[in-house]
Amino acid sequence: MGILWTIIIGFLAGVIAKFIMPGDKEPSGFILTTILGIVGAFVATFLGQALGWYGPNQGAGFIGAIVGAIVVLAIYGFIAGRTRSTSL
Repeated sequence: MGILWTIIIGFLAGVIAKFIMPGDKEPSGFILTTILGIVGAFVATFLGQALGWYGPNQGAGFIGAIVGAIVVLAIYGFIAGRTRSTSL
């Protein structure tokens, strides 16, 4: 149930992160944004557990998932923007 909850929270966090971080460097597709949001939620869960903020069977909270999604979207935007500028 923990993984399913992380996916649901990550989906919502990806949607919110897309509205917080508008711009050309972010993924334009809804599906890609939500996938990156889910990845961000997993990253937030992993880092939170590694730092002792969450227990072993505890997932990241909603705010932590949003922050993780924003970080993943920013990294993706940086890499995608860099790839686009070098390929032109």
